[in-house]
Amino acid sequence: MDTLADHALTRTPAANGCGITISREDRFLTVASAGRTALDLDEKQYGLDDGPCLQALRTGEEVLVADMLGEQRWDSYPAHAVACGTRSSISLPIAAHTHTAGALNLYSAKPDGFADADLAGLRLIAAQATGALALAQRIADAQEFAGDLETAMRSRSVIDQAIGAIMAQQRCDAEQAFGILRSASQHRNVKLRDLCRDLVTSIGGRPPQDGGVRPRP
Repeated sequence: MDTLADHALTRTPAANGCGITISREDRFLTVASAGRTALDLDEKQYGLDDGPCLQALRTGEEVLVADMLGEQRWDSYPAHAVACGTRSSISLPIAAHTHTAGALNLYSAKPDGFADADLAGLRLIAAQATGALALAQRIADAQEFAGDLETAMRSRSVIDQAIGAIMAQQRCDAEQAFGILRSASQHRNVKLRDLCRDLVTSIGGRPPQDGGVRPRP
């Protein structure tokens, strides 16, 4: 993302700042920036929950501002941009209409700073950012799934130990032991894993080691 922001700024001579924004869990974050103006202007829009960057992110459409000095949209943002020395901007959507949508934002000190911009090239960079974001999301999802699976396996170990204890106490099979535990969990309004942990702790005198070696038959 840093490389893409640098590339977008380099190929747009009138721009003095570039930022890449993404939305994650209803929060906005500048994940990469180049130049001296992008971070402040991006943050101002996040604070207002409005602006050309967020409009592009939410609608999936490009937003071009020819001159902030005459701009009437987005509350106090245009005046802030002018005070920061920015007169024009362009925002291109990234990963439009997804839960990690974003925008590529370029800022210029000149009015009509993007009149002669290479829009095809900027759209290609936005498309590359979309691909990078999709890859990062797949990696994050895989890591989250692995974490959930590890937690489930730890829970299974504790539940198995509790089932074994109930089988020994009640002289029943595994299915009956699990039914006893499940009924107790529902009756006491306690999560099954927590109930099993308490049972194993009361029998063994110390909390079970999640995912540890199971007792030999």
